[in-house]
Amino acid sequence: MKLSPLSGFPEFLPSDRIVELQFLDTIRETFELHGFASIETRAVEPVERLSNQGEDADKEIYGVRRLAANADEDAALGLHFDLTVPFARYVLEHSGKLVFPFRRYQIQKVWRGERPQEGRYREFTQADIDIIDSGELPFHYEVELPLVIADAFRKLPIPPFRIQVNTRQIPEGFYRGLGIEDITGTLRIVDKLDKIGPDKVTELLTGAGLSAETAKQVLRLAEISSTDASFADQVRALGVQHEILDEGLERLSQIMTAANEHAPGLLVADLKIARGLDYYTGTVYETQLIGDEGYGSICSGGRYDSLASDGKTTYPGVGISIGVSRLVHRLISKGLLSANRRTPTAVLIALNSEDDRAEAMRTAIQLRGRGIAVEVAPAAAKFGKQIKFADRRGIPFVWFSTGNGPEVKDIRSGEQVPADAATWTPPAEDLRPSISTQEENS
Repeated sequence: MKLSPLSGFPEFLPSDRIVELQFLDTIRETFELHGFASIETRAVEPVERLSNQGEDADKEIYGVRRLAANADEDAALGLHFDLTVPFARYVLEHSGKLVFPFRRYQIQKVWRGERPQEGRYREFTQADIDIIDSGELPFHYEVELPLVIADAFRKLPIPPFRIQVNTRQIPEGFYRGLGIEDITGTLRIVDKLDKIGPDKVTELLTGAGLSAETAKQVLRLAEISSTDASFADQVRALGVQHEILDEGLERLSQIMTAANEHAPGLLVADLKIARGLDYYTGTVYETQLIGDEGYGSICSGGRYDSLASDGKTTYPGVGISIGVSRLVHRLISKGLLSANRRTPTAVLIALNSEDDRAEAMRTAIQLRGRGIAVEVAPAAAKFGKQIKFADRRGIPFVWFSTGNGPEVKDIRSGEQVPADAATWTPPAEDLRPSISTQEENS
């Protein structure tokens, strides 16, 4: 059988996987510092639950069925395309055992049946945080979540970023004030603005029945952005009035004011942000790398008020998701990040002959017991050949026996010193692989 890669299903080489794992560790630790508990949901949900979350949701769902199923049998289950929909189901299923407000994080694979391209995959890893409550959810959580994301991103070796925020009430109220009836359809068109540009968006809006002047007003709203609450005056200057618009302007103003108190300049009120999924009902977020805006969002989310409801109790929530695969692949492909070695191994124990393997294994166990990653050479060979093997793997130290006892050699500097497996420790920076940035490499 001829082997060929499957488009949209990325696989990392070991050194790139090291980068991804360090990102995941940092993100997980940051989420836990902010009080989020980890859960994992099943990979599949009923197709009925996954569908009807937006015009493209049905197209994105991978159906799951037995290979022996009848050819005309509809798939009742589908792989989840995000982590929010399965989380809402999880809350409903376990509500009697959860303490609200419930703060959870979830780091898992998701699957989307879309056309693969740069940054868009059919299988990828997301890292989500959500806060969900029973009955009502205070708006201050809508300020807190982007601050958590900013905390995680500041610990990662990534370029400067911008978190854009809007609230769905602003475009909805504005469109209603203009007399637009298809609010959802208009939101979906405007959400494509960064991808297809204003001319194409105008064409789609007028094609959907809007007059040229109304389409122009829609684009004027989408062009407004600010790092403080001044956006509200810019919107009012457009002369459109509606009570839902007033509610949205007040809510976003509160969010921007509160965010600027804790992290000035972190949030940008950007009124073109809409998010395409139908379950968002309030604040929405997108995050872009500054200077690489054409790549799109690397972190997004929003508030949802009705996604989790059993008919008696509604559990409103707000969440935000880091596209880990999307972010890491971009930074690696542009040469901005790399790992300093291909393996976590810090020490290779060399062999003078195969008779030394038993003693080498005992030394390895002793070093591992003190948290040092070790492997024994695959075969006895000339010492120079074993050093070349370590160098190709990026292993910084080689341990070997001499007539005077064990010694360890730093193959980068050539320094060689006597060593005792009970006490010797490599420098802290060599215990684990590290990530190098483009500036460090140059």
